[in-house]
Amino acid sequence: MAEIIKRVDITSELWKVWVKPENKLPFVPGQYCTIGAEMIERPYSIASSPDEPAIELFLDLLPFPEGKLTPILHELAVGDKLTLRPRAKGRFVLQPQFKQHVFMGTGTGIVPYVSILRKFLNDDQWPNGGINRSDYQFHVLNGVSYQDELGYIEELNRMASENNFIEFTPSISRPKEQRNNSWIGTTGRINEIVEDYINDRNLEASDTCIYGCGHPKMIEDVRERFQNSGYQFVEERFWKEAG
Repeated sequence: MAEIIKRVDITSELWKVWVKPENKLPFVPGQYCTIGAEMIERPYSIASSPDEPAIELFLDLLPFPEGKLTPILHELAVGDKLTLRPRAKGRFVLQPQFKQHVFMGTGTGIVPYVSILRKFLNDDQWPNGGINRSDYQFHVLNGVSYQDELGYIEELNRMASENNFIEFTPSISRPKEQRNNSWIGTTGRINEIVEDYINDRNLEASDTCIYGCGHPKMIEDVRERFQNSGYQFVEERFWKEAG
């Protein structure tokens, strides 16, 4: 079991929760945990670092009847309990043999990268990949429809401003809609800008791993774009069908 100890609503459909497990949950940054309520369970990627006392999740509401668990979770408040399986799972983790890491995430697909970057910044012994830590470069591309869906924009902007080895590029795909009137940043789907991004920075295939997390169509498009290119590509699919 785990108890909700904090909740922050980002939009009417997006919110963050911090849960405190009865027993510490060991995990590798990038992995997911399985939580549940009312006998329904789903996997969710973990935003927190393994060094943090609580498990942080970034959730997206899929209304009933398509969504089964998220409508229940959306009604929960601080003090409520969840089930939490004792083991985290997943292979979507940092590939430490590469120097250049291109993190592509749509919507809540940004979550695994937050965990990875927090761990990297707070643990100078991690990772142990045979490469000097000073040689690592992280490129974070976060795509959403609307600017208010960028749940980690403040933290990622701060990380990038304080560390010259982190570059953060948030992008919105619907720049003409009123909800995005104040947006002055990058526009377009991240899968459509990633090739120019990589070429502009002269990221060599032998040094670079591209990660895709979130919408399956984004992942499929990126995989096709870099097929037979020599670039390593790893993926983690989840979308609202998992609600």
